[in-house]
Amino acid sequence: MIPELIEVPGYPFYVLPAGIHEASLQEIEDTFTFNFSRRELFDGLRRGTHELWHAGCVRIYVDGSFVTNKTIPGDFDVCYEQTGMDISLLNPIFKDFSDGRAAQKREFGGEFFPANWEADDFGTSFLDYFQTLRIGGTRKGILVITPEAF
Repeated sequence: MIPELIEVPGYPFYVLPAGIHEASLQEIEDTFTFNFSRRELFDGLRRGTHELWHAGCVRIYVDGSFVTNKTIPGDFDVCYEQTGMDISLLNPIFKDFSDGRAAQKREFGGEFFPANWEADDFGTSFLDYFQTLRIGGTRKGILVITPEAF
């Protein structure tokens, strides 16, 4: 179940409370797809999720302005666990990080990273990086979806 978004002083949008919250694609759609812009992003998220599941991914973490109350989010951000995946089945677009991940953004409307990759110069994994607000460093929540939750 997706928890109610919370206000963080000094941050312009409501966010998920700290933690990793399980959700199905249906729950994500029901909660965050309330206008045309969000519908387009959700459709890209769903397509990307299916591509990852096809390659054997079992945990996909969702972050970005899409999982806030921002009316027109710019994108979504995903990181995923590679353990057990057959990388040969993975669409090559997930391996293309050139030009600021432009191909991923064009195809899906968001970006996809392996969860254990370093997101910053301090060696923070994307999984941890996604759980911290860039403004103020406050901890916040993210969503996790699994094939069982589909």
